[in-house]
Amino acid sequence: MESIKEILASMAEQFNTTMKDFQQDLQKTNSPVTASSLATEFAAFKTFVITALNSLQRQVELFTCEFDRLEMRSRRKMLLFHGVPEEKSEDTSARVTSLVAEHLHIDQFSTTSIKRSYRLGRKTEKKPRPIVVKFSDVSMRSKVWFAKTKFKGTGVTLSEFLTKARHDLFVATRRHFGVDKCWTRDGIIHVIAPDGSRHKIERMMDFEKIDTLSKSKSAVLRAAATSKTLDNKTPPLRAKRLVKK
Repeated sequence: MESIKEILASMAEQFNTTMKDFQQDLQKTNSPVTASSLATEFAAFKTFVITALNSLQRQVELFTCEFDRLEMRSRRKMLLFHGVPEEKSEDTSARVTSLVAEHLHIDQFSTTSIKRSYRLGRKTEKKPRPIVVKFSDVSMRSKVWFAKTKFKGTGVTLSEFLTKARHDLFVATRRHFGVDKCWTRDGIIHVIAPDGSRHKIERMMDFEKIDTLSKSKSAVLRAAATSKTLDNKTPPLRAKRLVKK
């Protein structure tokens, strides 16, 4: 935050100084402002503004990322239960406790293992709203999370309670790299790139770097494969026979 304030202060100071110098030049009768000098001053000022704005944008992105990390940290004990039918006057903690006991078989799990729970969003007739569950401690949350495959075939699924920014990024990542190549763990998006390398994503910048890198590697591999194919198709050179005269 302090760095952002410093950049804004520097921009304001530079702007005021430039405007003051320009005004003084206009007021001088002996040295009229020419188109050439005006263009030079404008170009220098434009360069400064663009550089400062780019730096400010990077600082804002870093600030936004840190805020998003803090928000994810506050959700480290939470999970989303999808596909649980809604009932009138339901006790969501009791419903979740019953599901865990019936399918996951986790020892010492009870309603006291849940600090609070509630339905997320507005009620619709299309599908049941997910249940947000905040567990009493991280260890119990981890036990439920790693046992989630036992819900297979029940219509109930689990997901991490991501921030909107990370949720949108996760959706974009799955759409680009494939559903079976992306997953989340502790709020961090994990990706298997087309070349088989593994990466972690927290920001759109990370996504763009991985996409660019994977495309570059794919291009290199295709070029190498093409070169090898051409080499295999090229007939070997045969030595000329010497004819005795």
